[in-house]
Amino acid sequence: MIDRLTIGGYRRFGGRYPLIALGVLFAGAHLVVLLGVALLTVYQPMSAAEFWAAVAVAEALLLVENTLALRDARRRLAPARPWLEGDRTPDTAAPAWRALAGYPAESFRALWWRWFVIEIIPFCAFVTWLLGLGPPEFLLLVAGGTLVLLYGFFLRFFAMEAALRPVLEDISRHVADDADLSAPALPVRWKLLAGPPAIAVITGVVVAGLSQKGHSGIDAFGLDVLVALLVALTISLELSLLLARSLLSPVRDFMAATRRIRDGDLTTRVPVVSADEIGTLGRSFNETLAGLEEKAALREAFGAYVDPEVADRVLRDGTVLEGDEVEVSVLFLDIRDFTAFAERSSAREVVERLNAFYELVVPVLVRHGGHANKFVGDGLLGVFGAPDRRPDHADRAVGAAIEIVRLVRSRYGDDLRVGVGVNSGPVVAGTIGGGGRVEFTVIGDAVNTAARVEGATRETDDDVLVTEATRALLERETPGGFVERAPVPLKGKTERVRLWSPRALGAERAPDPDGAGPPAAIRAARLPG
Repeated sequence: MIDRLTIGGYRRFGGRYPLIALGVLFAGAHLVVLLGVALLTVYQPMSAAEFWAAVAVAEALLLVENTLALRDARRRLAPARPWLEGDRTPDTAAPAWRALAGYPAESFRALWWRWFVIEIIPFCAFVTWLLGLGPPEFLLLVAGGTLVLLYGFFLRFFAMEAALRPVLEDISRHVADDADLSAPALPVRWKLLAGPPAIAVITGVVVAGLSQKGHSGIDAFGLDVLVALLVALTISLELSLLLARSLLSPVRDFMAATRRIRDGDLTTRVPVVSADEIGTLGRSFNETLAGLEEKAALREAFGAYVDPEVADRVLRDGTVLEGDEVEVSVLFLDIRDFTAFAERSSAREVVERLNAFYELVVPVLVRHGGHANKFVGDGLLGVFGAPDRRPDHADRAVGAAIEIVRLVRSRYGDDLRVGVGVNSGPVVAGTIGGGGRVEFTVIGDAVNTAARVEGATRETDDDVLVTEATRALLERETPGGFVERAPVPLKGKTERVRLWSPRALGAERAPDPDGAGPPAAIRAARLPG
């Protein structure tokens, strides 16, 4: 019923709803005041004129307090105004959420003194004068007023939370995951420990008053309040403590589990200690974690066989990735004279050496935003610009090629040499295969050209060659620039491709004016045994 009213009100009034809802709640307090004065008549006889005079004064004082409360609400909810007026972005959602979520608790910091100073003290003083009572009765009236105040406090607080809930649900859908959502709050423990005793006190006083035959006087009222308080602070409080423990212990388990999950521990589980709704929630929580742990293990295992970015996309979109035509830069790497090493080494030695080599090279590709698309024996195909689009893919590919060569020289010296060809152009990136076996790859002339350019490094005696297509796409200046090599015929290419070698790697020879290219000057290379 309450949810239908609040959701319907929010849909009807939109951004005006919070202040309208609070105004309705404040107006509802007038009924609580009327009931409080009626409770007083159970103990203290008064004429109809005296009763209505007391009601009039109480309602007038409450009207003053409500006016101040609405003014305070407008001020405290001001950070939510941009969002409520239609500017619904993550930047406006977080302040709006904090203002609305924190208002029920924050508003009561000023509520207590306003109720005492504006309502309780003046009203009790007026009734004492109206009925001709003395100072002791005045103090008892203040105690009774405080009782009504306590009841009204919890009634208004929980009503505010219920009224603002649909707005907070709407705002939370627009809040960024990393937004600061710290706001004033009344802890659940205090709600559970104070709420039931407050209800027990007001209930006990009403029951005691109605059970009296005739008017027993203000003194009896004070005694009933005292007895009700003693009962609330003993029997009722004990039940409140047990209730708080029953509800808060699982909540603490959930909070501890979420902290461990945030730190990356998906093996954590919450203990299921009951068969009620909280126990059902715990079982669902553990089942969800088991699914996440299984997915993380699958991603980790899958990511060892394909690039993690490809693994993420496959897990998200499925195994069939439609081919997209994109412009990429392709890096093709090969180890010089590796065949000779493989012939004189055992298969285990070859695998160990290749794994050690790729352990050195692949992280370089990743650091530059590329991925190892395919391993072909002692060769490696690296792609920059797919599956993740990167406008500066040419700069990334050239930077990775230079760093790989420097790293290989530093690690292996003259014992191992690589050739790297880099080319850019359009390709189709997607899955290829059949019969239940597919792989993500890039297909196009740009890939074939990169492989041919790597082969040309043997003719020019360079470690890295970059095509004119890649050099033209560079957005950043390469340290030292490039030296152009004489065109070399590439297998399968009808036109000669302009090739460049980075000066950063010591490429200082001038191009051959005859265009025939220098003779092959291939140094013997072997993997360290």
